[in-house]
Amino acid sequence: MIVLAAPAALLNAAPGLGARLVGAAVVVTFMVSYVLFRDWGRFGPLLLRHPSLLAVDTLFGSLLLISAGPDTTLAYVSVCTPLLAGLLYGWRGAAFFASLQSLILLLVHATLDAGRHTGLAETLLLPGLCVITGAMGSTLRNLMLRLGTATHALTAVRARLAAAEAVQSERARLAREMHDSLAKTLHGVALASDALAVTASAATPDPARLRREAELVARSARRAAAESRELLTDLREEAPQAPLWPQLNLQAADFTTRTGLPATCHRTGDPLPPLPPPTTRALLALTAEALDNAHRHANATRVVVTAGVQDGHLRLSIHDDGKGLPADITLQTLRAEGHFGLLGMVERAASAGARIRIGRGGHASGTEIGVELPLPE
Repeated sequence: MIVLAAPAALLNAAPGLGARLVGAAVVVTFMVSYVLFRDWGRFGPLLLRHPSLLAVDTLFGSLLLISAGPDTTLAYVSVCTPLLAGLLYGWRGAAFFASLQSLILLLVHATLDAGRHTGLAETLLLPGLCVITGAMGSTLRNLMLRLGTATHALTAVRARLAAAEAVQSERARLAREMHDSLAKTLHGVALASDALAVTASAATPDPARLRREAELVARSARRAAAESRELLTDLREEAPQAPLWPQLNLQAADFTTRTGLPATCHRTGDPLPPLPPPTTRALLALTAEALDNAHRHANATRVVVTAGVQDGHLRLSIHDDGKGLPADITLQTLRAEGHFGLLGMVERAASAGARIRIGRGGHASGTEIGVELPLPE
């Protein structure tokens, strides 16, 4: 608007000093507006701290207004000054600059009335608009401040909820890790220690049996210490994880050696792709829990682990030929009775973004744990 009104202002200016003043006013007002629009983040705070800069800009604009007249596009600039003041400085700034701009406009009309007569409505139109836009700027400022306060409060609430959720999730994860590793090993240490005590208290203790049971207690204790270190390492840092398929084979072989229950691995469909370490850990822990359940509760004679990629999903299955699950079992029942194995498997699958099915599946008997994980394309 300043550029569009500049020719009229320069044509109406008196030759000599008047033209120079009007030209300087054109350059100053245009450059100030351009700089503010172009780099508000840098110069806006300066204008916020020094309202006198806006007053100086208003006075330079008044030179153009006197020369060009209020019927040019500079009238829009005059009306926008109180609006900007209301946005920046609130109702006090809006009142001051609306009064200043209205006074300038009235003086301009009084000067121009020497050559032509204007009605009262025309004279008061622009000053009235200055008052209205100043009030609008102050109102918008209050609305934006309230919105900012509400947004800040909402962000704080979300942050607190996210923190509480993270703490709850970490507690559940620690509970699963403790149940799936350390708690079971310590239970084995207790059982082995009881057996050692019974053997040692016999009338004629068997030295060979005592040595075997003592070695079992030592191995179990070392395993508990190793699992404790692994758990602490996992809590402190994100350790790199090997691919899933080799670890499944090692897990099945270790399970067979440790328990005597045959466990075999078969790959179906496409090869398994690399997975994020947390996902790999969740699937391995879920498989370990399913194998232990088959050994301790199912009276199974064999366990089959299958894994592969089909239709864009990683499918993992652990099936045993044991007695199967009771018909009326639910997760709520297991939680109430203190059995957290199946509950931990469901939580692990959910943490990895997978779906889990627990039942017979497509088999005539036994129990199948089926996990289905969508893979990115």
